[in-house]
Amino acid sequence: MIRKKSRFRKIKRLLSVLLLLAMFLGAGLLPPTFAYITAQTPTTQSLPNAENLVEQGRKLYEAEQFAQAITIWQQAVAAFKASGDEPRQAMTLGNISLAYQQLEQWTQAQSAIASSLNLQGYPVKQGRGAEGQRGRGEIPIQNLEILAQVLDIQGRLQLAQSKAENALNTWREAADIYTQLGDRNSIIRNRINSAQALQALGLFRQAQKTLTETTQLLQNQPNSALKVTGVRSLGNVLLAIGDLEQSRQVLEQSLAVASKLPDKQAIADVLLSLGNTARAQQDSQAAIDFYQQAANATKSPITRINAQTNQLRLLLETKRLADVKTLLPQIQTQIGNLPSSRTAIYARINLAESLTQFKQKSATDSPSWLDIAQILSTAVQQAQDLQDRRTQSYALGVLGNLYEQKGQLTDAQNLTQQALFLAQTIDARDIAYRWEWQLGRLLKARGNIQEAIAAYDRAVKSLQSLRYDLVAINPDVQFDFRDRVEPVYRQLVELLLQPQGNQTSQANLQKARETIESLQLAELDNFFREACLDTVSQIDQVIDQKDQTAAAIYPIILPDRLEVILKLPQKPVLHYTAAVAQTQVEKTLDALRQNLIEPDTLVEAKALSQQVYNWLIQPAVTDLAKSQVKTLVFVLDGALRNIPMAALYDGKQYLIEKYGIALTPGLQLINPQPLQEKTLEAIAAGLSQPRQGFSALPNVKLELAEIRAEIPSNVLLNNEFTSTALQNQINSLPFPVVHLATHGQFSSKAEETFIVAWDKRIYVNELDNLVRNREQNRPDAVELLVLSACETAAGDKRAALGIAGVAVRAGARSTVASLWSLNDESTAALMSEFYRELADRSLTKAEALRRAQLSLLQNPKYQRPLFWAPYVLLGNWL
Repeated sequence: MIRKKSRFRKIKRLLSVLLLLAMFLGAGLLPPTFAYITAQTPTTQSLPNAENLVEQGRKLYEAEQFAQAITIWQQAVAAFKASGDEPRQAMTLGNISLAYQQLEQWTQAQSAIASSLNLQGYPVKQGRGAEGQRGRGEIPIQNLEILAQVLDIQGRLQLAQSKAENALNTWREAADIYTQLGDRNSIIRNRINSAQALQALGLFRQAQKTLTETTQLLQNQPNSALKVTGVRSLGNVLLAIGDLEQSRQVLEQSLAVASKLPDKQAIADVLLSLGNTARAQQDSQAAIDFYQQAANATKSPITRINAQTNQLRLLLETKRLADVKTLLPQIQTQIGNLPSSRTAIYARINLAESLTQFKQKSATDSPSWLDIAQILSTAVQQAQDLQDRRTQSYALGVLGNLYEQKGQLTDAQNLTQQALFLAQTIDARDIAYRWEWQLGRLLKARGNIQEAIAAYDRAVKSLQSLRYDLVAINPDVQFDFRDRVEPVYRQLVELLLQPQGNQTSQANLQKARETIESLQLAELDNFFREACLDTVSQIDQVIDQKDQTAAAIYPIILPDRLEVILKLPQKPVLHYTAAVAQTQVEKTLDALRQNLIEPDTLVEAKALSQQVYNWLIQPAVTDLAKSQVKTLVFVLDGALRNIPMAALYDGKQYLIEKYGIALTPGLQLINPQPLQEKTLEAIAAGLSQPRQGFSALPNVKLELAEIRAEIPSNVLLNNEFTSTALQNQINSLPFPVVHLATHGQFSSKAEETFIVAWDKRIYVNELDNLVRNREQNRPDAVELLVLSACETAAGDKRAALGIAGVAVRAGARSTVASLWSLNDESTAALMSEFYRELADRSLTKAEALRRAQLSLLQNPKYQRPLFWAPYVLLGNWL
């Protein structure tokens, strides 16, 4: 009996190993732990050999030689089968599935999992949903741990195949087993993995809640590697959703725990995560320091290389070329000594990309193009030897980009097509879109415009299919959105709007509109770090059916010109171009905004405003008049969002004097409906006293009183205006209007977009809890959200994106906000007039706001655009 115990302890040491699953699409999944077998197993001569094969396969797996690991483990499966050892046969099949997942051979991975589950008496009953309905049957208690860990592996496979809901359910089944076994650590690991599935489903609050609860459980446990990993996972998730300050705080906590452990690798891992968060915060020096510390702390060549290549990229971005020259030889030496593995291949690719940047920034002391190409060629060969199609695709694609930069277009196209083919064979859309985009650029450069459009179109469709993955589990995309995502859409639009012959086809104009709307949606997804928006209308339905007195205007800023697409009711799409470069457009818009908010620059403001009017509106004046348009709905692009369209000037009149004006991120996101025929009631909340570091707004009290005089209102003033009180009011009564007269800020970053209540800042990501909760209990949504006294963040050229973010997050059908800080006396006057006009149900919201703005424009005290222009209406204008 003693001999058997000793033998089982040996098996425990052998099988309780962490098999590290690569992070597909950046998902931070924890590695599974395989259990030892407590049941008596046959003692045959083949068993020790089988155990040796398992150990040999493990070493190959950890060396990232996955195909070789599979071959060895398949031999172990045959040996276990011959000896009748089904538990360890099932365990090894689970390992094989992990290795197939690394190689993205999903069919083989699924087959290995199914075989493993069947061996354990856990068959899949077909016909009960996409994955089937399973039952545990009579599985011996001593084998349940292996079953739970195989289910963990199946969950990983499901998540990798974008079946997040199935993965979540599978992990819950595994959690039930761990609970039955009383395996606390495995339960914690399972919860951390489940949080990844919640993120992939867009359930970020649930994911954050799960991880927060998990770390709270870990707080009461002794310091351990699992505790470090659990807290670090929460920090990484906070980074992924954009809560950067909290991410850094949590990671600092993880570092404090890691520092008390003898395992210095845990310290290095946390320092790497801290570097990533600091990078996202644009704190380049701190990020460089964290990466340097990580490289110094680790004994792992792989971790050191990862830290140093990240550091190298930041040194290049910050143009610290002397430091680059010092670090570069260290990296080159170490990479040359790395054994062939997936991580080593990616290190080579990252180095090659960094060297390319270095060469572009410094003509002297940089490697030759041939040297860089040789690094990538070695990476391609190593990936091919490892039968790793993902890394082979990536290396080929980057090599193709190198040839693209050198102008060797034929070679570049051949390499890109090879990379694309490999990515498509494993359904790796996250890299396939890059090669489709690259192929589009190459085809365009070679004059094959129609083929280029087709390639770009495929790239955009790949991005759209990846929509949830990109924002949910790949924080790197957040860093690179403007460089690696946005240009795909813009360059497609640029191609579509190139005239073929004398004019652009209707098909191309329609496609360009759809692409710009998709870009707006992608930009909001990136803003929120989650795919939280759904389309509700057909793109032409809104103008042609909902409101035939409105026209939609899409200005599109391209590098060499300004394009405008116009959709009139019941008419084909129109299109016109202003031959003005992006740099000139943005310079003009910046000067216009500055002059609009200055008190004594009216002449300059009118001249600049007329220039923008001539670009956007003048070519359409006749068509707008013929269609008897009353409302202009703008889908604005880039820096145009910072300019109030109401202030555009034709030489005699402002645009607001002729049209009602509304903004929207896209017609697909709104469903315009008139105000319901019932008495308007409002919640009017505000701060007149200084709070949260902001100054007093003395006229807020008057503003709220005048709103109450126009429509029945529940008023929350100063200390009555807490986040909880506001939520209780919204949930308790059917108020169609929520008016918030308080400080606030709109930014291009969700974590810097907020409104100020008495007790706290209410950030944009909290608004859905505040306003949308009412929809769970009552069918009537908030018709109108008014944000008075808020302003766009100074120095942020994309700050107006935050206005759209607030509007869509709050879920109100319409939102009124302002582009800059306002005189609170004029605000009170405008808001009073707005609600007076709104009470007239024959008027649209756009018309009510227009009349309120005109009331200031006609008042000598407030006639400058500074006072009346910044108010914008987003969403439903009816």
